[in-house]
Amino acid sequence: MTELLQLRGDEKVLEIGTGSGYQTAILAELAREVFTVERHGNLSAKAQNVLSLLNYENICFTVGDGTLGWPEKAPFDRIIVTAAMPAIPDTYREQLREGGIIVAPVGDRLSQNLVRAFKRRGELSVEQHSPCVFVQLVGEFGFRD
Repeated sequence: MTELLQLRGDEKVLEIGTGSGYQTAILAELAREVFTVERHGNLSAKAQNVLSLLNYENICFTVGDGTLGWPEKAPFDRIIVTAAMPAIPDTYREQLREGGIIVAPVGDRLSQNLVRAFKRRGELSVEQHSPCVFVQLVGEFGFRD
């Protein structure tokens, strides 16, 4: 997923699904800034503590519905979603800078494809990549609990 983002080092990245913070740390090594959204406050706090101890200073954390993105911090050069969703929400397209890239697993609960979408002239052009199965993204524009 990280490779599909085509990071050069100067990007502002939105990560949906902080989890343990492992992917967040990788992104922080490869991008200028990382903004990460986690649905579960306890996971976000643990990741924030660990990454703070490791002296990461280019990461901002928030707790909330990841399907909404982080509009106050938009636009983003890249968006990576680490949970499956039925479709890419318009909120992500709106928060993605022109020429930006979204990488996410998209499909139903049991079968998804990893996709990479490029924003061109305000619209997303989607490439299908490998089949996969991820945990479901829950929220307003994701799967329901």
